[in-house]
Amino acid sequence: MNKHSVDTLAGAVLAGERPALARAITLVESDRADHRDQAEVLLSALMSQTGGSRRVGITGVPGVGKSTFIEVLGLQAIAAGHRVAVLTVDPSSVISGGSILGDKTRMPELSTQPAAFIRPSPAGTSEGGVARRTREALYLCEAAGFDLVIVETVGVGQSELRVAEMTDFFLLLLLPSGGDELQGIKRGVMELADLILVNKADGDLRNAANRTVAEYRQATGLLQPRTPGWEVPVQAVSALAQEGIVEVLTLIERCWQGMRENGTLDLRRAEQARQWLRQELREGLLEWFMADSGSQRQLARAEDDVAAARLPATVAARRLLTFFAGNSEKKT
Repeated sequence: MNKHSVDTLAGAVLAGERPALARAITLVESDRADHRDQAEVLLSALMSQTGGSRRVGITGVPGVGKSTFIEVLGLQAIAAGHRVAVLTVDPSSVISGGSILGDKTRMPELSTQPAAFIRPSPAGTSEGGVARRTREALYLCEAAGFDLVIVETVGVGQSELRVAEMTDFFLLLLLPSGGDELQGIKRGVMELADLILVNKADGDLRNAANRTVAEYRQATGLLQPRTPGWEVPVQAVSALAQEGIVEVLTLIERCWQGMRENGTLDLRRAEQARQWLRQELREGLLEWFMADSGSQRQLARAEDDVAAARLPATVAARRLLTFFAGNSEKKT
């Protein structure tokens, strides 16, 4: 792909063409060196057209019904005049590295809407519940005119917090259950939540859902809200019965507008951009290290020493970094 082709792709993305957006995301997700160069040109050309969406992160325990909830939320948002993009992340196999990428099949009605775009991506080796290039995909969706971008993480846990570093509003979905689940949810996830919803509050589970809401309202009262001036709501909803979803959209909009008016939104996004830069530096340095043949040989020896308990990992790591720095200086 030459510069003219990249410019053509950028124009098609700005025009809101969904096939072009899909191609653009495929380009930024590619690990090929020439594709990375083209992706950087594309992103640089589109950055001035980003930033206009409500960025919503959604996480939840397995079986909570995230896909059903997101589909109903997306459909009601479209009915309210929004264009909705959903970036879902499927866990990758630690054995084969493959992913099922089945989220489109779990959102059959939303995926056919002209005002919706659903993109599943494999988590790969990325930590934090999102794929490495999810942030770039989010920017591309904004450039394509989607004003509500939902990022669904692979699950819930202490390590799956990176989604909060790229979204404005963080939503935690829970199941109706007893107090044991409250003990199992990590405090760090609850501290980042701007809204806590107990899903499947219908039929025989309605009373259990109301009890769970009461428990979490008491728990959140002891935590410092993530967003200044925002009291974290805890509510029961039913995605299956489509109950309480319009109120969720209202809460997202109220929080987002409040952050925009008091300056919190700009401050949060600026800090998120700094975190993005640091993350790219960390991952780029690791790739640079692993691509150096001399460092790879040193790493193999260090791994043998650490495995045989001849060296602690801290000492071995420092020696590797010292070697790499010296080797890189010689090359320059």
